[in-house]
Amino acid sequence: MCARKIIIDTDPGVDDTFAILLALRSPEVEVVGITSLFGNVRTKMATQNALYILEKFGRPDIPVYEGHHTSIVGEEKERIADFVHGDDGFGNTNPPPPSGKMVEGKSAAEFIVETANAYPGEVTVVALASATNVTLALRAD
Repeated sequence: MCARKIIIDTDPGVDDTFAILLALRSPEVEVVGITSLFGNVRTKMATQNALYILEKFGRPDIPVYEGHHTSIVGEEKERIADFVHGDDGFGNTNPPPPSGKMVEGKSAAEFIVETANAYPGEVTVVALASATNVTLALRAD
């Protein structure tokens, strides 16, 4: 059986970390990239968290693309759930910064479009957060 290619679109805090780990361990899926955006935390922190998770669990080879910093209509502050998840998404445990870096020069939406077009009908976007990156990808393609 061929593993299904997935892109995980996420705002990783504790909850999304479990979903990412399940996907990384599943023989049924191949995580081809992670895209970040705001939700549990701000987008920059979500990107750092995704890099940290991949590094911590031995998959720094999976690329991380930073996504949009606001909603489609430009809202940000009132949509962040840091009052629940803490400033870092992990209950203010302040994990060390990852040594890996996000992919520069390409947005999350651009990565989604490029990957879906490279593998028509073979890629599933697993949207664990708001649909901003998915919406921007659909608008672009």
